[in-house]
Amino acid sequence: MSPETLFRIHLALGYVAWLLCFGTYILPRLKAMDPVDALRAIATLHSFRFFGLVFILPGVVGPNLPADFTVFAAYGDFATGVLAMIALITVRMRSLFWLFVIAFNLVGVTDLIVDYVHATQVDLPARAGELGATYAIPILYVPLLMITHVVAFYLLLRSPLRRERPIT
Repeated sequence: MSPETLFRIHLALGYVAWLLCFGTYILPRLKAMDPVDALRAIATLHSFRFFGLVFILPGVVGPNLPADFTVFAAYGDFATGVLAMIALITVRMRSLFWLFVIAFNLVGVTDLIVDYVHATQVDLPARAGELGATYAIPILYVPLLMITHVVAFYLLLRSPLRRERPIT
């Protein structure tokens, strides 16, 4: 089987596995939670996106991956992670919290979509071996990130942004 085919199978099955896990274990709990608490949980996951900077760490990915892909992916993840951390820090200031929750989700989903476009343009599936140690990111981590962005938008649309609840 070609590396391109393996990469595409891995990516598809990454989404399938996370959707199964998410639908069975995570989504029912998030839906039962207060929207602020649910969005805090999602922001906590996304606060680890600083890890995307690994795409520009020399020696981690192959030297033949185009900067068009690696640089945007790295800094898009970094920006999303910082915005998610700020959302967590501002949870007691609800208007700021909601602003940063919206911001990290808009930046994060845009980053992932643009990364998919860049990956297609540079034929990343055929170059999957160049991802080196970062191969697991698009296969295991990105599907979860995209799914949680969709759920975050669902939660944002489902609950009024002005809802004020005490922090517990």
